[in-house]
Amino acid sequence: MVPPLLWPVLLGVLGAVFGSFIAVIAIRWPAGERARGRSRCDACGETLGAGELVPVLSFVVQRGRCRRCGARIGRSHFIIELLGLTIGVVAGLVAPGVEGVAGAVFGWLLLALGAIDLAAFWLPNRLVAALALTGLASALTAPPPIADRLIGGAAGFGVLWLVAAAYRRLRGRMGLGGGDPKLFGSIGLWLGWRALPGVLLAACIIGLVCAVVLRMRGDAKLPLGTLLAAAAFAAWLAGATLG
Repeated sequence: MVPPLLWPVLLGVLGAVFGSFIAVIAIRWPAGERARGRSRCDACGETLGAGELVPVLSFVVQRGRCRRCGARIGRSHFIIELLGLTIGVVAGLVAPGVEGVAGAVFGWLLLALGAIDLAAFWLPNRLVAALALTGLASALTAPPPIADRLIGGAAGFGVLWLVAAAYRRLRGRMGLGGGDPKLFGSIGLWLGWRALPGVLLAACIIGLVCAVVLRMRGDAKLPLGTLLAAAAFAAWLAGATLG
């Protein structure tokens, strides 16, 4: 039996490792790059040693630069690794055990989707499908019941699909990407239909706050998928804490 206080540590370490992997795919997958074997510096192409691949810590020790050529390492790598670690720690704290593991998986998949959507305005079908399938599987470990999840999946997809169709008909152009309804439906399979209005409202609030803080121009865009991902994990966290 794993002591409750050990769960945040285990999931935090695992989250940092997953965060490192997510940071790589968020950059290379949208660009159509495949895995290149051992990790290399993007600037000089030199193979990285084991000491340079420790998530979070390597970035701090090297002060965000390659040891060989001195090129800056993208801050996004460090931020995503830190977010992966944080997701694991928080999930382990609020729900030690199997439910926390499920919540961490939910958060890491959302992190991957949110990072890719932020970088390329793209939600890969394979990742969305993984989120949907794990959402159904998590019904075996925690509420809500499977009926609520199935309704949530259909409602989440249907609502955003109708919004996108109406916008396209009225304005004659795309307003939402094709992946957004799929993502919202997958979130419904995790959280159930009752959580969806709150998730959508929270996503809108996060978007407004980001726009104000970043002082975005009127023509600037924030990817809805990234906002939904952040709001969905916050909703799971609130439910696990209150539950």
